[in-house]
Amino acid sequence: MLEFIVLVLSIAFFFYTLLGGADFGAGIIELFTGNKSIRPIYKAIAPVWEVNHMWLILAIVIIFNGFPPIFAQMSVSLHIPLFIILMGIVLRGTAFTFRHYDTHVDGTHVYYHWIFRISSLLTAVFLGVTLGAMMYGRIDNDPNSTFYLQFIAPWFNYFCFSVGIFVALIFAYIASIFILGEAIEAKQVRFYGILAKRFSISMIIVGSVVLTLAYLYEVPFLSLALSAPISWAAFTGATILLPLIWRGINKNQLQLIRVFVALQIGLIMLGWAAAQIPILIHMKDGNHLTLYNSVAPDATLYYLTIALVVGSLSIFPSIYYLFRVVKFKSE
Repeated sequence: MLEFIVLVLSIAFFFYTLLGGADFGAGIIELFTGNKSIRPIYKAIAPVWEVNHMWLILAIVIIFNGFPPIFAQMSVSLHIPLFIILMGIVLRGTAFTFRHYDTHVDGTHVYYHWIFRISSLLTAVFLGVTLGAMMYGRIDNDPNSTFYLQFIAPWFNYFCFSVGIFVALIFAYIASIFILGEAIEAKQVRFYGILAKRFSISMIIVGSVVLTLAYLYEVPFLSLALSAPISWAAFTGATILLPLIWRGINKNQLQLIRVFVALQIGLIMLGWAAAQIPILIHMKDGNHLTLYNSVAPDATLYYLTIALVVGSLSIFPSIYYLFRVVKFKSE
């Protein structure tokens, strides 16, 4: 049961990173490119942007029911970045809805644009900050600790914010590839192709900074990654795919590069999981929270498994049908 639950949780995180990440990345792209990207972004994400957050809801439900200590620890120790993430999701979704479906266009749309753009960037960054805090190993349960040590220090540092910027760049990179696949005009194809290359270069630079800071801060994740062959193989595979994606951009193989990018993101996540699992949260006192010491009772896992099986039989075909209708019909 545990293996199946972890599998579904992994699928949920993968699709949220790929599809939800593309949503956030679209806002980040618009922040840097301005109004010229609004129409391509509408075409790319308007039909499916709401359903993409279903994957996050699914992941939260699984963690809440299947791994309650993980949910509790994150909700307490990381409540500040999680609150910023929540507000960012609400604000960007509201702004996107108002500016896209509002029939009366006036000066308020300027505010909708900026709320959508800034909240997209902040949400992406703090998703990465939260991930960094889980790897950083400074989360402290000591009741005698100060407010700063318990609720600020675990995430307010250079390493966590470098992870946040890296995640934001990944999202922008994914979005540029997806929007590139939606582009029709040759000028748009060239523009988003160049943008995708620039974001990929930025990812490499910031990724190097993340590794450097991980070494300087003695982050436990780094030593685990260096000793995990699967992690090395996955990261190497993700790197090898980069020139293939660039070649596909140059040759306008727009659908092929989408597949390559999805595979690339999957390999990056596999590399992280191979180094991190079974540890989910590195604790300051060494009592790390893992898949095994944080799992719910067998009775809870049994009913959660049934719910996931039944839900999967309806969710996955419905998602496929949605994308088939609104994304692949014209191809």
